[in-house]
Amino acid sequence: MQQPDARTVVTDYVNLIAAGERDAAIALFAEDATWTYPGSLALSRTWRGKQEIFGDFLGQVGTLFAADGLPVITLINVLADGPQAVAEWTTVGKAANGTTYENHCLGVFTVEDGLITAVREYLDTHHVARTLLA
Repeated sequence: MQQPDARTVVTDYVNLIAAGERDAAIALFAEDATWTYPGSLALSRTWRGKQEIFGDFLGQVGTLFAADGLPVITLINVLADGPQAVAEWTTVGKAANGTTYENHCLGVFTVEDGLITAVREYLDTHHVARTLLA
């Protein structure tokens, strides 16, 4: 059976996260995947493995939003070449401290055997610090 290409896997991942389908999104990651988050924030580092990525990192990010302001994620575009895909999305929500969060994000994804093995995310970390971490 042929594995889905990088564009399909990454598009599916972002759309599943946007729809709140967390378990299905997690299933698209290899067990030993990495996610590199930029900058000098407390969240900035390379997260390793599904537990760190979805439990410690992305799970922690979710707590930074107000209960009535959970972020809306909108996929803008996905470009792919071989095992790499670049996804652009926006994330808009209300921070736990009441400020408006709107960030434009980009991720460089590596997909092997139909699973995401690495992500390097790029976004305005200054905006993260000013809104989510203030």
